[in-house]
Amino acid sequence: MAESTVLVVDDEPRIVEFLSENLRDDDFAVLSAATGAEAIELLGRARPDLILLDVLLPDVSGYEICRTVRAGDGINDPWDPDLPIIMLSAKAEHVDRVRGLQRGADDYVTKPFHYPELLARIGAVLGRVSRSREREIIRHGDLAVNTLSREVTMGGIKVDLSAKEYQLLTTLASEPGRVFTKAELLESVWGFRSQGRTRTLDSHASRLRQKLRVHSPAGWLANEWGVGYRLCRPE
Repeated sequence: MAESTVLVVDDEPRIVEFLSENLRDDDFAVLSAATGAEAIELLGRARPDLILLDVLLPDVSGYEICRTVRAGDGINDPWDPDLPIIMLSAKAEHVDRVRGLQRGADDYVTKPFHYPELLARIGAVLGRVSRSREREIIRHGDLAVNTLSREVTMGGIKVDLSAKEYQLLTTLASEPGRVFTKAELLESVWGFRSQGRTRTLDSHASRLRQKLRVHSPAGWLANEWGVGYRLCRPE
C-alpha cells in the first residue's frame, strides 16, 4: 500500500482535506478533484491506483463517472477500466448502494464514515485487485507476460512484440518446457488446420527469439527439430 495513489473526488473541501491528510499519514499518495471533469482529466495523466468517488458532484454524478471509467477500453481511453472505485455518499438507501455497485463500484461507503473502516475497505479492495492482477501475469524466470495489459518484460525491461509474436509467446509460456507441435501452434495462433504454411511459424519464432535475445544472452525459444517449439529458461 505504501506506493499506492488514491484519487479523492469530492466537492466538499473539508472532506478532501480530511481524507488527504489521513491517507498521506498512512503512506498513500493523494490526488484530488472537485468535479467529474477534473477527475476524468486526472485519470488520463496520473494513473491512480484507486478512486474515492463522491456520488453528488456539481457537474455530473459519481454514478456516471463510474460508468465512464468502466466503459473504457484501456487503449483509446487513457485509464484502466478496471481501476478500483469506492463510492462515498450521504445517500444511504439500499437502492443507492445497489445502483452504485451496478455501475461498477467495488464498494460503497455512506457518509458520515469512520476513517479506520474506510482505510480497511481501501486495503481490502487493493488486495483483491492485486491478487487478481497477479493471476494475469505469467512468470518464467526474468520473463513476465501480462495477459491483461499484453505487456511483455524481460528483467523488468519492456519487449516490443507484434500481435502474432505475443500470441506465440503467450502460448508457449502457458506451459514452459512443454513442446508444442507446429500443428498446435499454427492452429492456436493463426487458425491454420494444416501444416502447409510452417514458414509463417518459423519466421515468427525466429523474430521472437531475436527480440528476447536483446535482453537475455541466450535464446529462450527452443526448436525441437521436426516437432515444434518450447519455451525454456537459459541456464
